[in-house]
Amino acid sequence: MSRIANNPVDVPGGVDVTLDGQTVSVKGGKGTLNLTVHELVEIRLEDNALLLAATKSGRNSNALVGTFRSLVNNMVVGVSDGFQKSLELQGVGYRAQIRGKKLILTLGFSHPIEYSIPDGIEVETPTQTQILVKGIDKQLVGQVSAEIRSFRPPEPYKGKGVRYIDEHVRRKEAKKK
Repeated sequence: MSRIANNPVDVPGGVDVTLDGQTVSVKGGKGTLNLTVHELVEIRLEDNALLLAATKSGRNSNALVGTFRSLVNNMVVGVSDGFQKSLELQGVGYRAQIRGKKLILTLGFSHPIEYSIPDGIEVETPTQTQILVKGIDKQLVGQVSAEIRSFRPPEPYKGKGVRYIDEHVRRKEAKKK
């Protein structure tokens, strides 16, 4: 059985959890998130902790319990603290700026790239070469960060492109004569 599923999800103060059948609703200071739990997973609230268990024994149900435990934990952390990813632009003339609900990226192409920021996500540019993606949904924050990075991923020869702050790009040696 998944060892992650054995740990209860602690619900901090200021976070309200509502169980309605297989639907979990988590409300906190930053917003509200909902999730429909699979029927092979049982969820219950006891003493400010969410406990998840498998309704049937089997490999698939044990895997689902661990998965849904992580998803519910991410919801609780998201509505209380939120999630953030930091990206960095490296290259001559590469810059980012915010105009309304659009992120304008100049990445060395003949045209600037306009990226529409989805609902539930905040994007900030503290400097022209830094992008901060913030939100309460961990999956959405990661997806938006990956889409921004995909416009110009870092290349291995000069290291130019959009990269995560903690990302290490392996550099290749240039071609020799």
